[in-house]
Amino acid sequence: MKSLDDLERAPFGRGVAPAPTPASVPAPPPKKPVRDARVDVLRGLALLTIFIDHIPRNTPALFTLHNFGFSDAAEIFVLLAGYSSMVAYGGLFGRAGAWPTLARIGRRCLRIYLFQAGLLLATLVIVRAWMNLTGLTPRFGVAPLLQMGLLPGLLRGLALNALPNYLDILPLYILLLGLFPVIYFGMQRGIWGVLALSGTLWLAANVDSTLNLPNAAAVDEGWYFNPFAWQFLFVIGAALAIAVRAGDGLLPWRNWAAALAGAYLAFGLLQGGSWAEWGLPDLRPLAIGAPDKSHVAPLRLLHILALTYLIFSAPAVRRVSGWRGLRLIDACGRHSLEIFAAGCLAALIGRILYRTFDPAWPLQIAVNLAGLTVMLGSARLLDARANPGRITRSGR
Repeated sequence: MKSLDDLERAPFGRGVAPAPTPASVPAPPPKKPVRDARVDVLRGLALLTIFIDHIPRNTPALFTLHNFGFSDAAEIFVLLAGYSSMVAYGGLFGRAGAWPTLARIGRRCLRIYLFQAGLLLATLVIVRAWMNLTGLTPRFGVAPLLQMGLLPGLLRGLALNALPNYLDILPLYILLLGLFPVIYFGMQRGIWGVLALSGTLWLAANVDSTLNLPNAAAVDEGWYFNPFAWQFLFVIGAALAIAVRAGDGLLPWRNWAAALAGAYLAFGLLQGGSWAEWGLPDLRPLAIGAPDKSHVAPLRLLHILALTYLIFSAPAVRRVSGWRGLRLIDACGRHSLEIFAAGCLAALIGRILYRTFDPAWPLQIAVNLAGLTVMLGSARLLDARANPGRITRSGR
């Protein structure tokens, strides 16, 4: 197996670095990598979870990831964004060259921004119409932007200077993806150096909470997803992609590492479990508060790293990810931007219905089933349109 230091000097593509070829024979260009089903399935699950978690007083949210430990779907989404960026654009640097790849990244950033702008405009219009019909006012979310006035609030939001709740993860993605070329070329010179620098920045953001970007929609904080902290997960994801490729699709399994990861996840369950909400005795061993999400506090970071190690080192996870029954979830992950947008709008409608009416069981069932159906159905339609007559990958 190649070490990270060996691998980082090779062009990013499928498999390890090819054997040297004679000078008279030109080396073939790096092959386009095959999609990793684990990434798409995990990202799809994260998107479905984000929809459920974005509706306050939503009973199914009591059984999503954040109730069983310290981290949640947001950490998965950002870490996998770094992983996917390295697979897609790292390989493209080797296949197409720097300028075409930079142009592709720029177009992707613009596309994400247009989705952010569309979601913001739709949310402001829908909430304003709801306010006019019911006389109710939002308690948070886009409330600060509407208090500025519809047009001023929209302009501040479009400038990414006012990020409302539930619409603040795509701006982070835009920023991190825009920085990916710097991360990639830095890793070409030394992966561990980039990780060390990124980790130092994460630590600084945790020590000094004022190290953040301004957010006019927040009361006394900057961006909820502090980019100086969350960039560490993105960088870890990029390094993970290289390590997984070096191990032919798997991280090296070490019994001691798996035992440590499992023990920490068990501690996370005891300490971070929603015991009161579940109507069970409190089993927390330590009298400490929940670790801060905005800065990816150390307990949260260790939790997502433990999960990541077990997922990407276990062959069984790779086999299960190729199961035909997960095809729609896999499609959600492959069309993550569109599905995220559909989930945001579905969650907005759910929040409005819960606020207008009592969130009794019939309404909760209808809202969750409708939202999940829209997301899964959209993924199927997008997949059919993007791949007419698609032949499923082996094992599917």
